[in-house]
Amino acid sequence: MSSITETAAFLQAKITIAPEFGIVLGTGLGGLVNDMIVSHSFSYDEIPNFPVSTVESHSGKLIFGTLSGKNVLAMQGRFHYYEGYSMEQIVFPLRVMKLLGIKKLFVSNASGGLHPAYEKGDLLIINDHINLFAGNPLIGKNIDELGPRFPDMSAPYDRKMIADANAIAHAAGIVARNGVYAGLSGPMLESPAEYKYLRIIGADAVGMSTVPEIIAARHMSIPCFACSIVTDLCHGEIIPVSLAEIIAIATKAEPKLTHLIKNLIAIQ
Repeated sequence: MSSITETAAFLQAKITIAPEFGIVLGTGLGGLVNDMIVSHSFSYDEIPNFPVSTVESHSGKLIFGTLSGKNVLAMQGRFHYYEGYSMEQIVFPLRVMKLLGIKKLFVSNASGGLHPAYEKGDLLIINDHINLFAGNPLIGKNIDELGPRFPDMSAPYDRKMIADANAIAHAAGIVARNGVYAGLSGPMLESPAEYKYLRIIGADAVGMSTVPEIIAARHMSIPCFACSIVTDLCHGEIIPVSLAEIIAIATKAEPKLTHLIKNLIAIQ
């Protein structure tokens, strides 16, 4: 807890706004910050105790500013289990956000579509998840100052924000699927048999992030909204895909996600 407090104090001494909302921007989705009025920006390597992103598509900045007239704090690039970070390191920024005062969390990612109706570039509003990581960020001594030993996970994603997001998408003519996201460690993409297994157990999409962040946020009683861009298809004939292709699809679909999050934040 002391390192979380230290990092929060470092940032509070340098910023002039109190963030209401936290945003985590995933693969190819960092462009939302172009719609922010930025007041402060910090590279991860200049923040005490912060991990440093090693993924080429994650720029690694913590950005404070306003979006849709609201004070926000955005992570432009996240941390992943496959990079070698512990679960505690992965969710460290979320815990700092809590001490900085955020009231709600918005998370984005890129995912593989398991549901046969999904197409590349579709938005998926996540309404539940399956944790298939080797662990979770709550294992170990509980940080009582942040939340209870046994947090409830009956509604990991806020139902009101999901309903609002669906209405925003419908009004804009944006196809927004609703479904279950399975979180795995990566970094390899799954095999055809694994895709089949994930579909059998109830997953509609699969990715390598988000679930630890949501677990940590819900432990702290922060309402969460998460949306994914389906960047590759994991049903039918499995076709090899490259990171460059995934980023290209995410970038092309990004304006839809930006519209959704901007308008969702505006009505909170």
